[in-house]
Amino acid sequence: MKTSVVFLLCISVFPGFSQGRVVGEDEIGFAECNVFFPGQVPPEGFTEPFHVKICQQYNKEPRFATLYSTKDKIPLYSAFKYTKPAQNEEENWLVEPQIDDPENDLREMVHEADVVGTVANLGANQALTSDYVGSGYERGLLNPSSLNEEDFQMATYTLTNAVPLSPSLSKSWHRDIGRVVEQALLPHCSKKDHLYLLAGAIPSSTRVKGKVSVPETLWLAACCDTPQGWSLGLVKKVNDENSLVDLTVGELEKQLLTGVQLFKGSCGEDNQSQEKTEAILQAVSQIRSGEQVGTSENQEAKDSGLVRKVAGIIATPFIKLLELLICVFVELVKFVFYFLWLVIKWAGATVLDGVYSLWKGVVSYLKAISMVLISIPYDVGRVIVNIFLGFLQIVQDVVTLTCKILSIPVGFVLHLAAFPYQSICAIPSVLKDIATGIGGTFSLVIDATAALLHGFYYLAGHILKRFVPKISSDA
Repeated sequence: MKTSVVFLLCISVFPGFSQGRVVGEDEIGFAECNVFFPGQVPPEGFTEPFHVKICQQYNKEPRFATLYSTKDKIPLYSAFKYTKPAQNEEENWLVEPQIDDPENDLREMVHEADVVGTVANLGANQALTSDYVGSGYERGLLNPSSLNEEDFQMATYTLTNAVPLSPSLSKSWHRDIGRVVEQALLPHCSKKDHLYLLAGAIPSSTRVKGKVSVPETLWLAACCDTPQGWSLGLVKKVNDENSLVDLTVGELEKQLLTGVQLFKGSCGEDNQSQEKTEAILQAVSQIRSGEQVGTSENQEAKDSGLVRKVAGIIATPFIKLLELLICVFVELVKFVFYFLWLVIKWAGATVLDGVYSLWKGVVSYLKAISMVLISIPYDVGRVIVNIFLGFLQIVQDVVTLTCKILSIPVGFVLHLAAFPYQSICAIPSVLKDIATGIGGTFSLVIDATAALLHGFYYLAGHILKRFVPKISSDA
């Protein structure tokens, strides 16, 4: 799970990651990988319609070339050059979508899980991871990752570079090829970048899950394309994992398809140095017997390798500490930037709130001033009207008061003038009233006296009626 995640990250960060172009034999796209063949001429004689050429690319750069059999679901060969091996290996197994679905838009190697359901006929022309699960076979690399530096190494983990091998055979193949290349071939090629390698497999009728062919033979062809060049072939039988037979390239070609030529001009096979050939074969023999090759150059390489390993062991804690410090520093920088971002965000929010409040205040102030300025003409008009109305009221009050003042003497004079006449005219009436009053008084006295006497008379008669007859009856 971890490796698949890392691969997906690489895909997203580096466009064109691990591109793999599939082309026909006559197409020019494969020419990008011709640098892996001496004279830039690929092997000839592989003409079957199910033979597909693949230019394996990684980070937009060709890393090695492969001839793949869609019939047998395995590579027939992978062509590569030796590069300084990487110390760490990380497996990210990939597939080629365009082999199964040429109409698909994907033009690069991708993780199998990423294209399930999106690529038509996935697995029809190539092996998949599921073909190896529970089969007892491993995905053995023809181009071993152990002979490649990091970028090249990542590109080797594609199923188009893998054949079914038993775990022990896979280990033996990678060990022997690595030792042969580093201890026997490289020391005898004056220009190491002119050492061309072809690692291949011969299919058998045995199939894994009825699909993927198990090779009957593994082979390696090497060519040192220099003025004093040489070539060599090695064969390992699958049924004998300890076997490692050396032979000429011509003899190797006879074990392959009819008409196959691996290297242009057989890579100086006819005029190669007998001394170098014997030295190489002696080194291969020592590797085959399990002995260490004793060339001074190889010994120096071993010593330098040992020194590098010891230095690596000593330096590892310091490197890890440095990595830790770098991580701490990075996290600290991230924290500082995050803190600064929070401060800036808070300050920005505060400033924005202040500006917003100030804006609201200014708007409210301008609104109040506008209302006051608008109401001034109305208030002035109203004051003027009130002043005018007050002035009219004052005039009215003055006129009314004047009229009242002027009306007082006239009435008084009229009443004063009429008083003697009214007084003289009232004397007879007064005298008459006095006489009537005196006569009425005497009449009232007489009436009251008569009523009083009548009352006494009535009272006395009533008393006599009440007591006198009763005395008479008693007598």
